[in-house]
Amino acid sequence: MEETQQEKTNKSILILEFGISEERYEFNSDLKTELDYAEQELYELSSKLEDNISSIKKLSPECDKIDYSLAACSGCLCALIDIILVGKPGESILENITDKWFEKRTMDFAKICGWDDKNERSLSSAIRFLENKFKIPYDQRGIGDAGSSIFDLNPKNHHFKSLGHNPTLLGLFFSVLNQFTNTSDFVTDGELISLQEANGNFELKGNNVISKLFSGFMNWFGHLISDMSGSSSSKGRGMGIPAPILTLTNSIIAIKKKLNFPVTEFNKSVNQIALEIYKQGYDIRFQSTQTIPVLVNELMVRFFYSIRRLIKYFIETEKEEISFSSLWKVCEPFSNSTVKRMLTVAHGTFCLGDISDSLIKGFVSGKGTLNVKELFMRLNIVGVGRFMISINGEVHRFTKCQAIKKEIIGLENKKKNVDDYIDGLKKIAEIYDDKSLLLFTKSLKESDMYMQSFDSSIQLAEKRNVPENEILRNKTDIDLYFQGETNI
Repeated sequence: MEETQQEKTNKSILILEFGISEERYEFNSDLKTELDYAEQELYELSSKLEDNISSIKKLSPECDKIDYSLAACSGCLCALIDIILVGKPGESILENITDKWFEKRTMDFAKICGWDDKNERSLSSAIRFLENKFKIPYDQRGIGDAGSSIFDLNPKNHHFKSLGHNPTLLGLFFSVLNQFTNTSDFVTDGELISLQEANGNFELKGNNVISKLFSGFMNWFGHLISDMSGSSSSKGRGMGIPAPILTLTNSIIAIKKKLNFPVTEFNKSVNQIALEIYKQGYDIRFQSTQTIPVLVNELMVRFFYSIRRLIKYFIETEKEEISFSSLWKVCEPFSNSTVKRMLTVAHGTFCLGDISDSLIKGFVSGKGTLNVKELFMRLNIVGVGRFMISINGEVHRFTKCQAIKKEIIGLENKKKNVDDYIDGLKKIAEIYDDKSLLLFTKSLKESDMYMQSFDSSIQLAEKRNVPENEILRNKTDIDLYFQGETNI
């Protein structure tokens, strides 16, 4: 019966190297040495298998029905908070709380920078102080300046259209560029427009490039803080800094224009919708309001996870074995896959409720057709972003688990081959004792058979009249000949 290719592949071959020294003959390896090597390899494979199995366990969530139920309930509750208390700009109950918080932070920042107006401890005074301290050349507001006719600027849109007022990396880039060149860059109607010599009184402080860059950054940051709660002349709530998600539409148009790519009608439409949403009060303050239910959802899920494990720990652990380190290992709600799965469920449930409410009210507002502005004003972008982070984590853990499982299969196959190899060595050791190998080499060394053959070759060389200095008479002569150390 012929051997299959697989059987030939699975065969192991043991090679025992035979060496010759000046004094004796010896095997360079023996069965015991090979067995030690194989057992060491088996130990290493077993350790890797244990590590991978442990990694799989850490990446696999251990949620039960109660965990999933608590996560879903948390998501539903926070969705109700978002629908009832957050809603949309201008109608939000929690909006007043975040507005007050930003006002206090603006005044705190002004105090740090040296504001000390004892006669007028008001927000407008603090903003005026910051505007004078962190001057920039791109603050045209469309009131009696060129921006009104050229850029269609007015107090309600200049923070949005001015790229230097965008709280993004691109906004920082244009802010510093405008300060170095005394220009103003605006996005309006799908166009990137630059105003040269924007402010004749502006001068960027600094003695070298590094100091000017630092001054430019501080001016950008300080001016953004001054505009978070509106300008010093604002009446009522004022127009704050636009939310980063809205300024993304400006960034796309600006980048396309700089790279000479055509700006599509879709880009213009989205940018116009973003501007209209901003004018309704969807600024960085309102987006901060949207983080409240998302943060509550996050904290509630981690709290539920810890409390359940805490109760279980005290029920199942003897008093003598209770310790803070073991308690924290069981209850910590941060780095394990179980709480991360619960957060995915909670934020997914939250987004489901929020998106459903936004769609319903968008259709109601549009009287049967979807009102896109109403939809996006009510859509909790922070919640959607947090859910996307959870989904990304789930995909990453799943991919990593699959890769580890493949590695485990390979290690198990290698371990099986090594096990078979060790079994074979043990069987050989039982059948063929290494002492017989030693007796064989000893007999070969003591045998004069090879000496008789060597003497015959010497006699043959003498009969053929080979010169005396060219005859190899012993093993040393042969070694020197092949090493090229003789004159033969």
